[in-house]
Order: sequence, then structure tokens, then C-alpha cells
Amino acid sequence: MAEDPRLRHLSGATGVIALADGTLFWGRGLGAEGEAVGELCFNTAMTGYQEVMTDPSYAGQIITFTFPHIGNVGANAEDLEGPNPHALGCVLAEPVTAPSSFRSDAPFDQWLAQWGRIGISGVDTRAITRRIRKLGAPNAVIAHAKDGRFNIDALVATAQAWSGLEGLDLAKDVSCTQNWRWDEGPWKLGEGYRPGNLPADAPHVVAIDYGIKRAILRQLVDAGARVTVVPATATFEDIMALKPDGLFLSNGPGDPAATGLYAVPTIQKWLETKKPLFGICLGHQLLGLAIGARTQKMHQGHRGANHPVKQLSDGKVEITSMNHGFTVLADSLPANARPTHVSLFDQTLCGLELTDQPAFSVQHHPEASPGPQDSYYLFKRFVEGLKG
Repeated sequence: MAEDPRLRHLSGATGVIALADGTLFWGRGLGAEGEAVGELCFNTAMTGYQEVMTDPSYAGQIITFTFPHIGNVGANAEDLEGPNPHALGCVLAEPVTAPSSFRSDAPFDQWLAQWGRIGISGVDTRAITRRIRKLGAPNAVIAHAKDGRFNIDALVATAQAWSGLEGLDLAKDVSCTQNWRWDEGPWKLGEGYRPGNLPADAPHVVAIDYGIKRAILRQLVDAGARVTVVPATATFEDIMALKPDGLFLSNGPGDPAATGLYAVPTIQKWLETKKPLFGICLGHQLLGLAIGARTQKMHQGHRGANHPVKQLSDGKVEITSMNHGFTVLADSLPANARPTHVSLFDQTLCGLELTDQPAFSVQHHPEASPGPQDSYYLFKRFVEGLKG
């Protein structure tokens, strides 16, 4: 019986990335078998691949790691930023080696398979990165088949048919579904994650979960705040019933304009109270929309743990962690808002504050995980403001 001509393969390859324009990148599959469609992006972080894969902001995306040695320290049950991996899959330059860390519970490829996530190694990740820098982040399908046989025409058609992230609300898909309390501080060697042990009269923060990272919650606790997490769709009345001293707007995936359809009215009502507000990433973008600014899809986005951001008040440069594909347009800010931080890569807006009330936000991730700790002070600033 003749082989189906649609089932094409490259000798020795068990994995492929098929772009919407028909471009193919071949490699060796690892992790789960199957296929997934999403936006192909790149991340420049040299550490923390497990935190990156479990960051809810990566929902709907396939991550190309530019650092070649991914998976070399294995995987464990502690380095998670969400309850499960949210990235659809990952693209690696080198094969995954045996774990070399005493903290490892399992090899990285085994961890991927356990969670149903696809990986491909042996890929020219530099070529993918250059292509994204030149042409923007494409729609793509990542596929893994142990027999190396793929219906390429169908994979390309799937990539072409996918709507893309623009106009897509993913926050409600990754958010919690009910209120819950968080009382866990940062990790310490030999102790793990430490309980907050905060007094009953500590400032109370309500954090809206648009796809919140656990490291953010730990930093809020470490700064001295009691934290209650609420779903992305929580109303102003739901939030006020909890008697918060301040409101936190979390990171998350998708298009802020789509999430803003239900999030912006809640934020606008909060702003009327003149109580403190702090937003990160998607939360920064939603604050921008709530005050009348505009957001825009970026050409390639910012994703990595080595992004320089300039603080406009004193010229100080912070090295930051970033993960976003949309930006708030600085020239659309209203008169009562001013820029506080800008990216030194492309001068895009990375922070804003309101001049008539205690509300501010940043585009980068001050909690890092992975990444540098230059911006931890923002959590202290927010919580100290609650005490006032």
C-alpha cells in the first residue's frame, strides 16, 4: 500500500515547527507526542526554564529558548509559577541532558511529558529568533511524533487558521474561579517556602488574578501584606466586600483590550476610591486602558531576564525580567498620568503613575522568577503606601 503523500518527514526528525507561511523547522521531539497551535516567541533568560514554562502569561505561546542549555538541572515541585505549565511547548537548541542539580525530582523531558507539553531539540534557535526579530512573532504549530511522520499540509493549515493573540482574552481561562487566601513567603535553601506569619492588622491586599505568578504573591507577603486572591471577573462590589487596603492587578496572557471589556470598569470604580493600586504586566496595561490610554500589539514582544529599564526620576537603570507582547502607548496617557520607566531596548513605556492618587504600575516583572532582583523595592513601596 502506497504511503499517504501528505505524511512528509525529514530523515531522523521526530519533531517539527510549522509556520503559517509554510516554513518548517525540524528537530528531535521530546516530552509529549501530539501537536499544539499558538504564537511562536523567544525568551532570552539563561535560567529558570521551569518558571517560564509555568508562567500563566505564556498561555497560547510556544517558547523558543535562546540559551542553549535548557533542561540541564532537571525539574522539581518547587519552581512553579502556576499549578501547571501554561506554555504550549518549547524549542531547544541542544538535547536535554541528565539533571545536574540536587533539587531535581525528574528529568525535564519527563516533566514535559507528564504535563502533556511538547518539546523539540536540535533546532536552529538563532534562525527562529532572527526571523521573529525581522518579521514578528508568527502563528505556528509544534508537533512531535515518534515515527517522524507528519501531515505537513494539515499542520500549516492549522497555523493559518489560528486567530492569533490579538483580540483574544485568555485571562479568564487561567484565572482562579473563587476567592482564596495566600500566606507564603519566599523560598530559602533548607527551609523551602516560609509561612508569612503576618499579624491580623497587617495591610490587606486584594489581588485580581488575571494569570498571577506565585512569586508575586510571595513578594507581597514578604513586604508585609495579607493577600486575598480573587478571579479575573471579580466585580468592584466583590472586591470591596473583602475590605481591602489596596488593590493589586496581576500579570496574565492575551490581549489587554479583550480582557479590559470586563476588567476596566472594575478598575475605574476602584480608582474613584483613591485607595492604593499596583499593577504588573497585564495589570499595567489594564490600568492604562482604565485611565483612557491605548495599548498596541508589539512586533516581537519582550521576553527574558536581562532587559534594561530606565527609571525616569533619577536615571537609574534596572535589569529586569519581562514577558509581554502588548504595550501601553506613552503618547496616549492622560494629563493626570506620567511615565516612570522606559525600556532601553526600544523606548517603550515600562511604568506609569497617577499624579492625583496612589496608583502605579510597571510593564516588567519586579518579582523576577526567573531574573534579577533589582525591582523588588516596588513591592515595599506599595505595601508601605497601604500603611499610610
